[in-house]
Amino acid sequence: MRALAGALLVLMCAIYLAGRLAPAAWIPGPYLAAFGEAGMVGAIADWFAVTALFRHPLGLPIPHTAIIPRNKDRIAAALGRFISQNFLEPRLLDRRVQDAEPARRITEWLSDEKTRDILAHRLADLAPEVMKAGPALADLVAEGVRRLARAGPLAPTAARVLDYLWRETWAPTLVDRAILALGEFAEGRPELFQAAVEARTWSWLPKWVDRAMAERLRAGLLATLQEMRSPEHPLRAALDAQIESLISRLATDPDYLAKGEALKARLLDDQGLVRSIAEGCAEAAHRWASDPESVRELAEEAARRGLAATARWLGADLAVRERLDRWIRAAVRRTVTPGREAIGDFVAQVVRSWDARAVADRLELQVGRDLQFIRINGAVVGALVGLTIFIVSRMLS
Repeated sequence: MRALAGALLVLMCAIYLAGRLAPAAWIPGPYLAAFGEAGMVGAIADWFAVTALFRHPLGLPIPHTAIIPRNKDRIAAALGRFISQNFLEPRLLDRRVQDAEPARRITEWLSDEKTRDILAHRLADLAPEVMKAGPALADLVAEGVRRLARAGPLAPTAARVLDYLWRETWAPTLVDRAILALGEFAEGRPELFQAAVEARTWSWLPKWVDRAMAERLRAGLLATLQEMRSPEHPLRAALDAQIESLISRLATDPDYLAKGEALKARLLDDQGLVRSIAEGCAEAAHRWASDPESVRELAEEAARRGLAATARWLGADLAVRERLDRWIRAAVRRTVTPGREAIGDFVAQVVRSWDARAVADRLELQVGRDLQFIRINGAVVGALVGLTIFIVSRMLS
């Protein structure tokens, strides 16, 4: 497209020269010269304007050129503010989560057999790491089920289970696996980022801006996930702090205690769910030492049964789905909303870390085709306007 626009400029030059060098008696000569001259002016002016967005024209440090590289940090700050103020505004987030009906979507998702098979397969990938904890894990699960059967408080029990799981040496491996899985999902789903950005930006904003924003956000997320593979990463420390806080609240917060008792009552009503989880864990733990290869198969089957029971439970109880929706909305309000400024700052820092020249080159590759049409239109429109002005001038004189 750049070559085509450049060829049009050469064509305008040729038309201008043809008109200027034509015999004086040839009547169309002056008109051709005016057409070509105005076309050259339009083509060169728009070439300068398009080039000035990304670099200095002809390498000359002309003021107000190389706009994107020079203003990269300012663009980063504006993008961070835009996301924090428009994407993460509390009322907007709450309304979006409410309209999304997450509990209903989860129920429909788990009700699909193919989805359950895929999810069970992915969960089974974690089974070997989980089972390395040994028989203590099976005892812990059995104790948890017995405590539920004795109608003991669920929230403190959940706190002890989570505390045990999180303090084990294989917990970081599970986090690494989760980060890797999220990275693979983001790497293979660029269309989801594109659709999310387009749905939340103004309709008058050019599509190339949406595409560029989506790609940059996806690249930043992938880079951050890669960095989070390091145990010393700040976000890993923040995750540890959040888990510790959750353990503490589960153990001591009366509100969590009441919610846990309500949830436990619902769970105990579906004996199939409890029995499937307990039997699956016990059987896998028993066979692990003698037949490690069977762990994955057992874990996958147990996960499949548990997911099916969960789908049936959610599908049959509207009150539970409504309560789950409220919990998800509350979780979003308590976790995302207070940190929206930090999220905006994080986005700005990611954009600032990009190389200015690389940013300009990549943006130009994304939108360059449309920008070259600006050059083409400038040459054509300029030539037509110039010819019109020349004809009007001839008529007036």
